[in-house]
Amino acid sequence: MFMLVIATGVMAQSGHIMQGVGATNMSMGGAATAQPIDISGAIQWNPAIISAFDQKMIKLDVGLFFSAPEINSTLPENMAWPGSPELTGSTLDERGTSVMPALAMIWGKPESRSTFAASAFGISGFGVTFPEESNHPYNPDFNPQNNSNPILYPQEAGGFGKIKSDYGLFQLSFTWSYQLNEKFSIGVQPNFNLAMLELMPNPTANPSMNAGYPSTNKAAATGYGAQLGIYFDSGKGLKLGASYKTRQVFDDFEFENTYLDNSEGKSSFSMDYPAIYSAGIGYSIGQFDLAADYRYVDYEGTNGFNNSGWTETASVKGFGWENIYIISAGLQYKGLEKFPLRVGYTYNSNPIPDELAFFNAPATAIIANAFQFGFSYLALGNFKLDAMYHHGASSGTTEGPMYNPMMINSENPLGEIPGSNIGYKMTTDLVTLGITYSFGN
Repeated sequence: MFMLVIATGVMAQSGHIMQGVGATNMSMGGAATAQPIDISGAIQWNPAIISAFDQKMIKLDVGLFFSAPEINSTLPENMAWPGSPELTGSTLDERGTSVMPALAMIWGKPESRSTFAASAFGISGFGVTFPEESNHPYNPDFNPQNNSNPILYPQEAGGFGKIKSDYGLFQLSFTWSYQLNEKFSIGVQPNFNLAMLELMPNPTANPSMNAGYPSTNKAAATGYGAQLGIYFDSGKGLKLGASYKTRQVFDDFEFENTYLDNSEGKSSFSMDYPAIYSAGIGYSIGQFDLAADYRYVDYEGTNGFNNSGWTETASVKGFGWENIYIISAGLQYKGLEKFPLRVGYTYNSNPIPDELAFFNAPATAIIANAFQFGFSYLALGNFKLDAMYHHGASSGTTEGPMYNPMMINSENPLGEIPGSNIGYKMTTDLVTLGITYSFGN
């Protein structure tokens, strides 16, 4: 539970999925489906390739993660009230730094065809903290000529007020790989999941006519799923791998809601973790290890992400994300004695359609390009130290119109506010340190 609590601040890069696990795997851009550089990346992306490790090892990584989302919005003239000027502004996130842990252990023996592993990873998350706009029409000192972000106006002034979200998914996995022969291995991995979600305000709950949308407690949900993999090592440098991570099915989040007038209510929301298809290629020659992965994430077949728009009671159906693909690539250079160097790159397509930007203000998971650099230090007997730095950025701004359920009609099914706009962009930075201990010689 402690690892989940400190991992809930994660803002993932690939939709809401972490692009990699631990310093070594992240420094390779997350590519590990066919290149067994370290045990954490192997466990996370292809259970079959843990057969490449023939000894007992334990690995712990801790990362410090900082994201810098920015949200902006605009209302045209005469929209807020008769005679109102254009209202526009932007606001930076106030969330700060989050801690990201990862723990993995593997049991392998040279004389055995079977290899076993156990892991505890924070694999998914999102979170923002956008403060309520102070320069709003209900403030006696309101000046519409200054920066004024209408999406963050208090609810009584037509905005959402403070927008805060906090989601984290902790996964406990047990992995078994079996080496069919010298070249082929298969693997299977049952997963047990615990997720926590907090929303302020909670758009998935029915709004009150007089007290708007409520805030929530931090609700928990448990889930389960599995991952299957296959790995081919030619013995001549070329390696191939593929894996399928099933949709992780969760119980509903059960929210205890509190409205602006302190009245209370209950609501539920179903949100699963999407199925992920991965294929990879690795090649090792001399002092170089290369890896490249392609992933396909099925958001459109996942509860909580596949629906969008309003319900009949003006609550939000879901995020409405599209399927995405992820390209990861990494290079490791081992020419410096006991000091391997790594560089990695990750590209993510955007899951958020422009027309649904409004509904995704609490989950601005829009990193397009990520760059990583890392290294290890091997001069401490059975210990190995790892370090990694990551920087990611969105590709421009995800933006679209704002909506109001009171404006819904047959010609305006989502209640678009004419001439309005909401957009967001972000950068991420991550520093991770890891330590690996190998038992025996």
